[in-house]
Amino acid sequence: MSVKNTYSSKSDAKEAVLEISDGFKDFENKMILYFASSNYDLEGMGKEMKKAFPDSEIFGCSTAGEITSGEVLKNSVVAMSFDSGTVEDVKIEVVKKIKEENNVKKAFEGFESYYGGKMSEMDVEKYVGIILADGLTCAEEKLMDTIGDLTNVTFIGGSAGDDLKFKQTWVFADGKVYSDVAVLVLVKCKKGFDVIKSQSFKVTDKKLVATKVDEDNRKVLEFNDRPAVEAYAEVVGAKSDKAADHFMNHPVGLMVGGEPYVRSPQLIEDKSIKFYCKVKQGAELRLLASTDIVKDTKKSVKSKIDELGGVTAILNFHCILRTLELEKLKQTDAYGAIFKDIPTIGFSTYGEEYVGHINQTSTMLVFK
Repeated sequence: MSVKNTYSSKSDAKEAVLEISDGFKDFENKMILYFASSNYDLEGMGKEMKKAFPDSEIFGCSTAGEITSGEVLKNSVVAMSFDSGTVEDVKIEVVKKIKEENNVKKAFEGFESYYGGKMSEMDVEKYVGIILADGLTCAEEKLMDTIGDLTNVTFIGGSAGDDLKFKQTWVFADGKVYSDVAVLVLVKCKKGFDVIKSQSFKVTDKKLVATKVDEDNRKVLEFNDRPAVEAYAEVVGAKSDKAADHFMNHPVGLMVGGEPYVRSPQLIEDKSIKFYCKVKQGAELRLLASTDIVKDTKKSVKSKIDELGGVTAILNFHCILRTLELEKLKQTDAYGAIFKDIPTIGFSTYGEEYVGHINQTSTMLVFK
C-alpha cells in the first residue's frame, strides 16, 4: 500500500492527532496532508502533527467540513499519508501576505532550486502542484493568474474555510499555522496523476455580459448594460427582490472549451451582485441550471477510474455550496458513499483552484 488515509472526530487536538498517528503507524509517511475543522486548537494541532511526524512533509488547511472515504464529516480532521511509491519527491513553499503582495515567483525560485530545473520547463506529466489558500483574502485569482503565467504545471487545490463563520481561515505547513498565506506544494509523482472537474449544472442559452464590474471586490454592477440584479432576475424569471433565492441553483458559467467554469453569486448589494470569485469586465457568461450532484459525481469518478484502470488516491476540493445543497436535499451520505472504496480525503472549500478560481465545483486530484 502506497497511500493511507484516516480521520478523527475527537474534539481535543492532541487526542485527534494521536488517533491520526495510530492510523499511520508503521508506514513510511513521506508526505502527509490534513484538513481540519476550524473549531480545533489549530496551532496546538500543528505542533502535535510535527511532533508525531518529525521526518514527514506536512501541510493542510482549515475547512468548512471534511471528506474521507465513504463519509462527509463535520468538526473532524481527515488525513492522508503518501509513501515514496506514489510521491517520489515533494517541496513545500509558503507564500505570505497574499492579500497585498504577490510572492509566487519567490516560491517558484524555491522549487527550481530544490528540483534543479526551471518551472517553465518542468515535465507536466510528472509534476503537479497543490495550492491551499487563505479563503478570505480574495487573492486566489491573482495567485492562479501568476502561476499560469510562469508554468504549464497543473496547480489544483482549494481555499481554506472556517465552518461558515467567515472570520478567519488558516493554512498549515511544517507544524506552523498561518493566515493571509497560500501554501504551494510541488509534487513529483511516481506513477503520474490526473484531474476530475465535476460541476452539476447544465448550460442554458441565456447570456449575461458583465458590462460594468468592480473586479477587485468581485462585484458586477451591470449585466447587459442594466443593473446587475435586474438583468439576472429577468433571465431566471424572477422579480428583483427574489433574485437571491435563485443563486444556488442558477449561478453563471464562463465557457472555456465548451465547458462551464462556475461563478457563484454571493449576495446583493444595492443593485449590484457580489460574487464568490472574480468576474472580469466584458465576460460573456451563460446562465446555469443545477442537476444531480450525486449522479453527476458518481459518473465523473467512475469514468476516470475506468479510463485509468484504477486509482491510488483522490484529493477532493469540494465547494461548500455543493455541501450545503447536499445537506438540503439529504444526499450527504449518498455523496460520501461514492468514495467508500477509494482512498480519499477532501474538504468543503471557500472556492476551488484549477485553471483559475471557481465555485460550486469538485476539483479532484487523482493519483494514478
